Amino acid sequence: MRKIRIGRVIIFLIAAGLVSFVCFTLIINLFKGVGELITSDKMYVASSSLTVPLYDMNYNEVDKLTRGTEVIVNGDKIVNNNQEYYKISYNKSEYYILVNDLVKEETDIVKEKEMYVRTSLTLYEDIDSIKIKGLVEKGEKLEILGYNNLNDDGSVEVYKVKYDNNEGYVYGKYLVNNEEDSLKNYDEDDSYQIHKKRGNSWGGGDAGSLDYYPYEKPKFEDNVMPNEVRSLYMNAGVVKNVDEYIKLAKESGINAIVVDIKDNTSPAYPANAMKEYSMTNYEKAINSYDDYKNAIQKIKDAGLYAIGRITVFKDSYYSKDHPEDTILDTATGKSYNHDGSYWPSAFNREVWEFNVSLAIESVKEIGFNEIQFDYVRFPDRVKSLEDAGKINYNNTYNETKAQAIQRFVMYACDEIHKYDAYVSIDVFGESAHTYVTPYGQYWPAISNVADVISGMPYPDHFSTYEYGFKEPVWTIPYDLLYLWGNEFVMTRQSEIPTPAIVRTWIQAYDSIKSPYVTYDASMVSKEIQGLYDAGLTGGFITWNGSSSLSKYKSISSAFGKEY
Repeated sequence: MRKIRIGRVIIFLIAAGLVSFVCFTLIINLFKGVGELITSDKMYVASSSLTVPLYDMNYNEVDKLTRGTEVIVNGDKIVNNNQEYYKISYNKSEYYILVNDLVKEETDIVKEKEMYVRTSLTLYEDIDSIKIKGLVEKGEKLEILGYNNLNDDGSVEVYKVKYDNNEGYVYGKYLVNNEEDSLKNYDEDDSYQIHKKRGNSWGGGDAGSLDYYPYEKPKFEDNVMPNEVRSLYMNAGVVKNVDEYIKLAKESGINAIVVDIKDNTSPAYPANAMKEYSMTNYEKAINSYDDYKNAIQKIKDAGLYAIGRITVFKDSYYSKDHPEDTILDTATGKSYNHDGSYWPSAFNREVWEFNVSLAIESVKEIGFNEIQFDYVRFPDRVKSLEDAGKINYNNTYNETKAQAIQRFVMYACDEIHKYDAYVSIDVFGESAHTYVTPYGQYWPAISNVADVISGMPYPDHFSTYEYGFKEPVWTIPYDLLYLWGNEFVMTRQSEIPTPAIVRTWIQAYDSIKSPYVTYDASMVSKEIQGLYDAGLTGGFITWNGSSSLSKYKSISSAFGKEY
């Protein structure tokens, strides 16, 4: 009897197991097909566009949701007119949304598989690095491999891409969804035509090949730029006397100070970026790290806006360390000596990286509010050498000079803005004319991207009777700078959608041409008045190469006047 009972128990357990297996199989099948249930009720809006439609309970489109939005799914798929929907909860209401517009994983939110380059862009090696892998030209197609960070409007900040068998990262703001749009130029039927007509007259490139799309100019809540910046210039050698300059600034109406970070053969402090990229700059630093940092902190503690100046493409120390990155003399194969200095090539991306790395460090570690780049150009007065094939620029990507300059400014702004600091660019006064200069500066192309553009229209740098004046122009600074500002700068500013603030360098030294003129407070006031009357009211910076405190004091009554 005991054997029979045990057998019945075994048969019962086997039967029960079969029933359980069948039930389990049926339950699994319920999760398949049209009646699929969602194992997780949280999903994300996904698309290859920035938004997707949202429908009411009658399947009428009532709104749009930005991709990346998190929603709660309430139950099964629902079929209506051969379209599959989920019912979702969003913003305390229920809606329908197409099944294909939802995903479970954040990595699947961005659905585009390929995009096209609207503005020639930098290809980066890594998402968190400023290291440059290459250049991708306008109109090129990129395979999309992934993304990093969605902006509030659903746009992608950075895409991971594949291009020409290379993987890298690019900023999404420079991409569009189709080739046709990528080949268009901003405002093709209007202001772009102005630039398109300005061809390559002097070897710097043609204006039509540059970019004029609107470039967002930031305003940082924790770093407010004064509406009007009135600034003294300090070279690296006078940093030890910073207290005297601060005292003068506070007494005379100055609200900012420009301090050198790196001038040609005059590095101001031993930055880590110098140690990485240019040991000679590091070893030749004029001030100690602590002394320099303390000086900048004093400027900020005094309530003054601190601007750090970096000469970019004129750097004899970097050239000594990296002759392969410089402009070369084709006869010798060595770095080309231009008026006693050596010039890293503006076409070279490692030179870009060095200067932007130095700028970022100076913002993060030293505390600058703004980085001012000077010598953002190629050497001037070399066209005859170019035509004769006597200099080699190492033009890796076959760019024009003006393209390289504008692209450097884009790269610098993209990277430095991440640290809530502004970017200003110094340019020759000539760059406000209607042609691309031989050294690659073209006012509209730079102003459209930079936060601040600082022309250098020093009166004694003009030709004696420039613009048809009948007197040496440095003897009539008001007339000269009013004409320059009103006729040239203001017109160039009107030709672009996002012009920079104009903050102009003024001559704060006695003229170096005959007839020699003492630039006293009255002459400096005339400079400023001419600029302001022309509409250039963003402020001024005093150029005096020696940063002469006695000279500054003698003209200080011009600084605080109402203009």
